[in-house]
Amino acid sequence: MSRYAEAHKLANVTGPGDARPTALQVIKDEGLLGKLSDKVFLVTGVSSGIGLETVRALHTTGAHVFGTVRDMPKGQQVINQILDEEHPGGGKINLINMSLDNFASICAGAQEFLTKSKGKLNAIIANAGIMATPFGKTTDGFEQQFATNHLSHFLLFHLLKSALLASATPEYPSRYVSISSLAHMFNPVHLGDYNYDNTPYSPWDAYSQSKTANIWFANAIERRYGSQHLHATSVHPGGIATSGLAKHLTADDPIVATMTPDTFRTYKSAEQGAATQVYAAVSEEWKHKGGRYLASMVEQKSRVETRKVEGMYEHANEGWAEWVYDVEGEERLWVDSLGIVGLKDGE
Repeated sequence: MSRYAEAHKLANVTGPGDARPTALQVIKDEGLLGKLSDKVFLVTGVSSGIGLETVRALHTTGAHVFGTVRDMPKGQQVINQILDEEHPGGGKINLINMSLDNFASICAGAQEFLTKSKGKLNAIIANAGIMATPFGKTTDGFEQQFATNHLSHFLLFHLLKSALLASATPEYPSRYVSISSLAHMFNPVHLGDYNYDNTPYSPWDAYSQSKTANIWFANAIERRYGSQHLHATSVHPGGIATSGLAKHLTADDPIVATMTPDTFRTYKSAEQGAATQVYAAVSEEWKHKGGRYLASMVEQKSRVETRKVEGMYEHANEGWAEWVYDVEGEERLWVDSLGIVGLKDGE
């Protein structure tokens, strides 16, 4: 049982800032303060929220942390705040300008990263994303939630895969952490209809498709590269009280309307929301394995099985939907995604 299980029991949950761990607590508990000065991490979407808190926590390990942002002045302002804090042994932080809704920007940002990191990379935390947006397409012509949440990270991974593999060792494997969501439960990926040409569009349907894709992608990475000391996990960070993701939601949103006081009680601060993805990225537990879906600091069971776990978020059920471990679907998505971003398998 996880050392954090007790704190996540519903009886002990009181809201943001309660006893549930923060990302920085994870670093301390793992004994990693100032201990990873020879490592390099890349986090996407770091100008606010859990991305920013992920950078803050990883910085304390002494590692060189890179973060992607769309707005460089805004990003640098918040990074400067971290650097001004008292973090003895804290590592370097550099920002990479990257718009995840634009393939050309991702390619340029990946090349800039490789140059600045000298080709070293120990982990990617694929944190950036958008949620429940009105229908729209990116400049490359793809539905914006699928493109921003899945295709962008798929392309980024392939551009940096060689660095991850070259940096991996049996003693310190490389890792890919894919940030998914409880919302993957609404529906699987619409294989072959990613742009909603034939499927009726709804903001939550499209978000769910992209979050299922995030899980499938991590599973497929583990299957392909786990034996080469590159492991991948998918993570639900939890509801975040200050999440910028929610900017498109209104009080009459069908999902918001179903929420109860108990739902909001389980919400976390940004510092707590970053904890599970930091745990996946640096913990001893997930050093040599992957291909699993995590939430509340532990590998989750199916939603059916999770209903039977007394005291563990009965109303929210962080377990996985029945389509989460679908090898055939994962392989189809991988091949289709390669074609969409203009790559061949093996590149």
